[in-house]
Amino acid sequence: MQSGLYVSLSSQIALERRLTTIADNMANVNTTGFRATEVKFDEMLGNTGNKINAKVAYVSQGNDYLSGDNGELQQTGNMLDFAVKGDAWFALETPAGRVLTKDGRFTMTDNGQLVSVRGYPVLDAGGAPIQLNTAGGEPKVGSDGLMYQDGKQIGSLGLFEADISKGYLRYENSGIMTTQAPQAVTDRFNVGVRQGYVENSNVNAMREITQLIEVNRAFESMTSLSKDSEASFSEAIKTLGGSR
Repeated sequence: MQSGLYVSLSSQIALERRLTTIADNMANVNTTGFRATEVKFDEMLGNTGNKINAKVAYVSQGNDYLSGDNGELQQTGNMLDFAVKGDAWFALETPAGRVLTKDGRFTMTDNGQLVSVRGYPVLDAGGAPIQLNTAGGEPKVGSDGLMYQDGKQIGSLGLFEADISKGYLRYENSGIMTTQAPQAVTDRFNVGVRQGYVENSNVNAMREITQLIEVNRAFESMTSLSKDSEASFSEAIKTLGGSR
């Protein structure tokens, strides 16, 4: 009889986690380069320990993963704004280490260094900070990431990849730190750079709102189940205890 309570509790924990990710996604619907968080839940079988060795299905706490959908590209006309085409990321050097990001809103410092909106150096394909010529003309970047000023190549805008399924942590805005060390993309056939564009958040607001309604309804249903199971359990105790 207690199995119903445990099943309900496991479902409520899972729903609460999904609710947290939905809230985070909605809060970042306008964050440039943000990738939505999804949760994968697995079924777990528990032995009830009775004579027929019945199994009860519970819900796991779930594992987070990033949505692989691309955000919409928005043209800005700013020569220091960039968007990634394909499954790759820009890389920044931060106090916490190397961070991957889809937020390509870069600026140039007084000494010519290309930095992110938070002031972190943007890395080239070799993992070194990108240095521009402050006295040169506007930088031009091709789809292959090669950077030019005054018709001369001055470097390359690094594109990196990592197996995010191995684990990751969010870092400020739309940045992530991966368990697996990021590697520079060498085959640029399926990836590239768009200058003068930024990638918007890939959060689908309407879908998130729909899921929010579904999660709230499911949570209410599980709460009702918990109350019914608890009431039945209490009645059974009274009956078996001889109070009736």
